[in-house]
Amino acid sequence: MPRRGKYTKRVTAPDYRFNSPQVQLFINKVMMSGKKAAAEKIVYGALDSAAERLGRTPIEVFETALRNAAPTIEVKPKRVGGATYQVPVEIKGDRRFALAMRWVIAAARARTGKPMVEKLMAELIDTFNNTGATIRRREEVHRMAEANRAFSHFSNR
Repeated sequence: MPRRGKYTKRVTAPDYRFNSPQVQLFINKVMMSGKKAAAEKIVYGALDSAAERLGRTPIEVFETALRNAAPTIEVKPKRVGGATYQVPVEIKGDRRFALAMRWVIAAARARTGKPMVEKLMAELIDTFNNTGATIRRREEVHRMAEANRAFSHFSNR
């Protein structure tokens, strides 16, 4: 948060196909070097393929996968008297989904040997089914917060 002045949260326009601001944010995060058309092709292709495999609607697959990947608690470093403690902090709405999107995309990019559409589709299906690298990452964050629960009294939020 800035020390001076107020800031307003920018509103993202919804995407043209599902009319969802979250899908548009996801497309923007997938986009590299300003190639939005390529990012849209990747995301829509992955959502359509995943929906076909799971027998659900694409938007339902997307929302469920993000909800499964979203962490509820994380650790933040807090300096107290010369020592730095990892203090567990609850995550608020927008950051939860930003982390979930980031983790899904990173896990998809880490897969090898296939086009991005197929890698993203596989990661979305895994996340939808509560398996895969993204879910492992979320569980790791939750375990870290649980392990440091003793320092939760340092939280001032």
